Amino acid sequence: MAALDSTTSRSGSTPRYGAILTLLCTGQFMVFLCLSSVNLALPAIKNDLGMSEVSLNYIVTAYGTVLGGFLLLGGRLADTFGRRRVLNIGFVLFALASALSALAWDGVSLIVGRGLTGLAAAFIAPAALSILTNTFPEGPARNKALGVWGSLAGLASILGVIIGGLLTQGPGWEWIFWLNVPVGLAAALLSPGIVPESVAEGRRNRFDFAGALVFTVSLLLLIFTLGEATHVGWGSFRTVASLITVVLLWAAFILIESRVQAPIMPLRIFRLRTMRTANMAAVLVFGMFTALYFFASLFMQQVFGYSPLVAGFAYVPLGIAVAMGAWLASSLLGKMPARPVLISALVISVIGLLLLWRAPAGGSYLVDLLPGFLLLGLGNGACFVTLQIAAFVGVSNEEAGLGAGLINTSQEAGGALGLAVVATIAYAGIGSAMAAANGDQAQMTKALESANHTAFLTAAVLGVLSVLLAFMLPKSKTPGFAQQPSDDGSQAPADPQVSYDN
Repeated sequence: MAALDSTTSRSGSTPRYGAILTLLCTGQFMVFLCLSSVNLALPAIKNDLGMSEVSLNYIVTAYGTVLGGFLLLGGRLADTFGRRRVLNIGFVLFALASALSALAWDGVSLIVGRGLTGLAAAFIAPAALSILTNTFPEGPARNKALGVWGSLAGLASILGVIIGGLLTQGPGWEWIFWLNVPVGLAAALLSPGIVPESVAEGRRNRFDFAGALVFTVSLLLLIFTLGEATHVGWGSFRTVASLITVVLLWAAFILIESRVQAPIMPLRIFRLRTMRTANMAAVLVFGMFTALYFFASLFMQQVFGYSPLVAGFAYVPLGIAVAMGAWLASSLLGKMPARPVLISALVISVIGLLLLWRAPAGGSYLVDLLPGFLLLGLGNGACFVTLQIAAFVGVSNEEAGLGAGLINTSQEAGGALGLAVVATIAYAGIGSAMAAANGDQAQMTKALESANHTAFLTAAVLGVLSVLLAFMLPKSKTPGFAQQPSDDGSQAPADPQVSYDN
């Protein structure tokens, strides 16, 4: 069996693969559950804390913005100061921030709690993923582990909606946050006995604080700007000035990274063609799926007339399909090249979106929604696993945190960008259409139906662009991504297989 990382591991014992995977997936489950569970609780939170419609939006965006902005920093901190240490800090902070959210006495305290929870998630997600990729060597073992990882991520996103609805209508929305406290603390207590510590020895005592600060600020500003653009307008001075500032910060970041001794993001990493293409594709793919989940929730409630709880349960088949898609992709990647797997998953997803695009108001769930949900779930799960695997091709063990931070950042930034673009196109003219309805419920529903249909069609266009980008992946004759070339023609050899036995 392969060791965790013979050059950097501090543990002399053989890793217990099953226990490690279980603990890491617990962290992943927490991150995605917290992202989705609060949505159905927003009306109750608004009433209890006396929040406005505008400030209510920040309960969701505070978590996602801070999570996306600090992911790369969290990954690099894990590489530099210890992956298990950063993971444990994330678990403890996640529990404390969740307790603050549960005890929130007004809107500001809840938003602060959500932001701190996002910071904790930015430590957990890349640290857990880098530990996983160090533990399971490139090839079938890693594919299977990422299949489990992807399945739970998809299930957590769906279960979060259901759990949020049940707890809100039961003991209260506060229990959505209380639920995270014992789980986070238990994971922090169990981690030292399960996960071996590892660091990238070459990076110890050297940290690119300037690069970390500039890149983190640029990402925070970008994600916040994209989310706000739908409210203040893409052509507003505020949006344009913010985007120009982001570009200037990125230019400064590239200058810093080209000169410092231990950069937070070595520019040479982008010579790895498969990794580079996977991150570019992730931006489009997660933009597509983020827009899907946002508008599908609205579509079911505004057009089909479902209650929040019914809409949550309507997602269950989609969640099961996500798990099946992840499992299927991880199995196929051990037998065939990855490019056709990703392309097929994207084509299936586009077909699912086109089915929703044609779903009529007041239609049947079994006929008009379920077929599209099943196809989208299969495509989502398969895309997630394939892109996660591709993002680590050729990335050394000592830079696993960087690879994890990059792919998670691409996902979060892509989700924010995709939702902002789709929402802008979908809601163009919705104000005048609602005003013209003059309170007529049928006309208002028709306007909302049209907006949601436009959203699904726009998301499908993102899917088509993703398919075109997927053709840029290397045409490998070997299964999965084994021995994929970088741009200089060198090969990244696959590691030996490893079992899952503890």
